[in-house]
Amino acid sequence: MLERTSDLHEENAATGTAVMPSAVSAAAGMPYDLAAPADIATNRKNMALLVQLRWIAVIGQIVTIGFVQFWMGVALPLLPLAAVISGLVALNVVSLLWLRYRADINNRELLVALALDVAALTALLYLSGGATNPFTSLYLLQVTLGAVLLDAPSTWSLVALVCMNFAWLTSYYRPLELPQQGFADAFNLYIAGTFIGLVLDAVLLVVFMTRINRNLRDRDLRLAALRQHAAEQDHIVRIGLLASGAAHELGTPLASLSVILGDWRRMPTLASDPELSQDLGEMEISVQRCKSIVTGILLSAGEARGEGSSPTTVAAFLAALVEEWRATRPSATLYFRNAFGTDLAIVSDIALKQAIFNVLDNAAEVSRDWIELMAERNADRLLLSVTDRGPGFSREMLAHIGKPYQSTKGSPGSGLGLFLVVNVVRKLGGVVTARNRPDIGAVVRLELPLSTLAIGDHLDG
Repeated sequence: MLERTSDLHEENAATGTAVMPSAVSAAAGMPYDLAAPADIATNRKNMALLVQLRWIAVIGQIVTIGFVQFWMGVALPLLPLAAVISGLVALNVVSLLWLRYRADINNRELLVALALDVAALTALLYLSGGATNPFTSLYLLQVTLGAVLLDAPSTWSLVALVCMNFAWLTSYYRPLELPQQGFADAFNLYIAGTFIGLVLDAVLLVVFMTRINRNLRDRDLRLAALRQHAAEQDHIVRIGLLASGAAHELGTPLASLSVILGDWRRMPTLASDPELSQDLGEMEISVQRCKSIVTGILLSAGEARGEGSSPTTVAAFLAALVEEWRATRPSATLYFRNAFGTDLAIVSDIALKQAIFNVLDNAAEVSRDWIELMAERNADRLLLSVTDRGPGFSREMLAHIGKPYQSTKGSPGSGLGLFLVVNVVRKLGGVVTARNRPDIGAVVRLELPLSTLAIGDHLDG
């Protein structure tokens, strides 16, 4: 029954990007893609973040250009700047199409995206004063993004690219055409620009680090869930090994008991006593029940293939199951309601049968006088509900249904019944839920996809 689990790849935290001497960006998140491998899901998430942040950067660039051009009176080359911004818009459109039609995103593609952002920032700085532009501090934001999103070699490549671009801007750039003013006014303007750039860097870094911490917490929760799942599967393996070994050991004495009881029933002295004959009959039924359980354990362990599953129908499977359970537990009262509708051919599953027995046994322990098993169909799913009139589950039990060793019995080894039921049903692609009834008792519900039980591909009925 062990389902394979794999270690969760360490996820990079999501951050954003900024482009231009006035770029504004913010972090935005993407939900975890639990169906994809962790590294692919993380890279797709990071690329989507870069796309979102680039849109914000474009808006920031337009606002800053308008502020500098019309409020501060600094003449800017609007057409070249508009061309760079249009290039960023085109890059975002291509990135969105890439995300939609490309299944995986690798580290190299993230590096290319960040390198293009650095190139756009360099072009904008070239058109607006080069290294003398106070917004050159936004290069540090690009480096921070690279350190978070990329592997070490790619990050150092991005650092080298940033350094080369800044060095190039010290010699090659288009000077700003400042309005006629004194040196003091120009210096104050530079200080104001430096202050705005510092504020942008600080705010964006705080936003990015907050996003990183949140993603790391989400990652830790996923890792904790996987560790818990692995621990539960380890319990299943250990229980399966113990059960298989016990089944082998019990096989011989049970067979001996069955033979001895058969001989006793044929003895005239014992057969003539009605009470002894009845007791022997009940003992034979109990021994046959034990042999059936042993056979089921060996089948689940991959042994005794000669007694494998056989074709049947939903109605026949449940009717035989109810009849066998009633025969082995005559002191309990079980009512069976079949509301499944049109019958469907399925393969009898030994593990599912034992799981339903476990649920019925648990109900019989608290509500021996009244237990109800109801079968229903909801589209392509089989719904089995076991209802009792016992005291119900405690709040703590309901919160930990399916966890190993969660029981109110207080005896060693208890609390494994529902744990095994949950794992059997999960192996078949279903789910188990439990709730207390409003008045008295509880309901345990097994929901199974018929596709894992049905014979053939047609489920219409």
